[in-house]
Amino acid sequence: MAVRFFMVTLFVVFIAFILPWAIGAQTPTAAQLLARVDNNEIYKTIEYEGDIIIEHGGRRFVKTMKAWGRGNTHSFIEFTNPEDRGTKYLKRDGRLFVYSPDTEEVMLISGHMLKESMMGSDMSYEDTINNETLANRYDAVISGSEVINGRDCWVLDLSAKKRTESYPSRKLWIDKEYGDLVRYELFALSGVKLKEYAMKKVEIINGQRFPVEGEMRDLMRRDSRTTFVMRNVVLDKPIADSVFSQRNLER
Repeated sequence: MAVRFFMVTLFVVFIAFILPWAIGAQTPTAAQLLARVDNNEIYKTIEYEGDIIIEHGGRRFVKTMKAWGRGNTHSFIEFTNPEDRGTKYLKRDGRLFVYSPDTEEVMLISGHMLKESMMGSDMSYEDTINNETLANRYDAVISGSEVINGRDCWVLDLSAKKRTESYPSRKLWIDKEYGDLVRYELFALSGVKLKEYAMKKVEIINGQRFPVEGEMRDLMRRDSRTTFVMRNVVLDKPIADSVFSQRNLER
């Protein structure tokens, strides 16, 4: 729910594929593992209902939403909880817009605003907006294997190809049997760990493994974590172009 735009990102979306290096096969290369992660984010369309559960400073906030996505370039989210009802986000071709029912205005989120928290969560706007695959953005090496929550995982270290990356390095844990991205960590140029993500729940949808719950923690915020939950997930159903339009955002 990356997650990219809410897993949409915010979150945020994966579909698992079976590759020849599944259990019993030879050790995969770093390129194969990274391709597996990228392939898990490829889908034609997605619709779902979701919850964003934010725990910060001893307080707990629950936001509900409906979301639509097409590939990793188009997303539309509408919040339905009473406090945020009518707030809408549109991601289209690398740009992110927000509509506020309070001001009845549409705003392009850009520049320094991209680094701000999205709806008070542990994810920034910047976390949701990149359309490029990890393979295009990072070089990868296998640094070993580790057991995470009882699952044997490959550990993959990523280093950015360009200085413009928000996170110059990443560490990924990939389930050896299923190929699930069960955990990842994001680091600053100094090596300080900034954020960490853990997959919490997987369901079988259309015969394929699909993560429907995950947790993100921004380590720069004290006592903070955000849980993303997806419900009623529908994959590969045609979605009208009008859903991802400015007109829909302003309705």
